[in-house]
Amino acid sequence: MAEFLSLKEAIAANLQDGDRVAFEGFTHLMPYAAAHEAIRQRRRDLTLIRMTPDVIYDQMIGMGCARKLIFSFAGNPGVGLLRRLRDAVENGWPGPLEIEEHSHAAMANAYEAGAAGLPCAIFRGYVGAGLKAVNPNIRSVVCPFTGEELAAVPALNPDVGIIHAQKASRRGDVLIEGITAAQKEVVLASKRSVVTVEEIVEDFDDVHKNACILPHWTVTAIAQVPGGAHPSYAHGYYRRDNAAYIDWDPIAADRDRFLAWMQANVLDVGPEIFADRVDWDQRAVLS
Repeated sequence: MAEFLSLKEAIAANLQDGDRVAFEGFTHLMPYAAAHEAIRQRRRDLTLIRMTPDVIYDQMIGMGCARKLIFSFAGNPGVGLLRRLRDAVENGWPGPLEIEEHSHAAMANAYEAGAAGLPCAIFRGYVGAGLKAVNPNIRSVVCPFTGEELAAVPALNPDVGIIHAQKASRRGDVLIEGITAAQKEVVLASKRSVVTVEEIVEDFDDVHKNACILPHWTVTAIAQVPGGAHPSYAHGYYRRDNAAYIDWDPIAADRDRFLAWMQANVLDVGPEIFADRVDWDQRAVLS
């Protein structure tokens, strides 16, 4: 059953050095506050898993949290490169980083397989692609019914799945509205899960038709962190902070500037700072 904890307690209890962990979100609801808490607790040797890793993983990699990245497409959305990721891969700073690259379809299917308790995902994909040559976890199987050659990848079963959502009920159910990607599958596929939320309510009223509800028995820990997805957005609560993504590029381009920024904006502050960073007058309105 879901346990209500502070963010510090939730990360300390559920994320350990060496874990395989997925901080998932897509376009909005990025779990930045949770990732910053992992950085403050100086987690090391993590295998970071994510579709479309962006600034959240650039920060974790640059702070030495990761030893491996399992991913599809990495970049600062709308801006360009992940410079800390590139520095780790090309120069081993702050340490070497192993990478395992997949397509979006492979990652989505691998999460689905993990959630379903299957050992692998089988799908149509990678036709004519070169990733097979550099990723031994991309293999082929022949359909026993049609003879068609299909792609296969291992199921993803993180030790910990971490997401941000709009609401949790007092019972521990979690409500996600707006664009949903792999958040549900990540929670169901993971051994443990931590969910940060904008608010805790008695129950869910007037649920939007495009909504996902995770029942309390699928969630390990819940922490209330208003603004915890900033600088991404939370549908119905606040808009994306585009300027923060633009500003990140020159910060991440220089090691010393990056470390100074992380000291001032992550290591020296707590999760309560996220509520102060959000422009609550610029709500991302449900539609």
